[in-house]
Amino acid sequence: MISKEPKSEVVTIRMTSEMKERVEKLAQATNRSKAFLFGEAISSYLDVNEWQVKAIQEGLDEARSPEAKWTSQEDLEAKYAED
Repeated sequence: MISKEPKSEVVTIRMTSEMKERVEKLAQATNRSKAFLFGEAISSYLDVNEWQVKAIQEGLDEARSPEAKWTSQEDLEAKYAED
């Protein structure tokens, strides 16, 4: 039978003693391995940050495009000035 799971690799990280203790407590409380928790945490971090970087890049690309529409500071101030 062929495994569909991608091959995993070993990675070494450094962390504070407090963080290590928190991971160990969470692993024990959830009946999960520390490796599982690290994998989940890194995956979540990557999801959020990759999305954010992509959105920023798309915004920059849109702003740099010839079709970009700009409004002057003066027009914005006039539009949103308090009466």
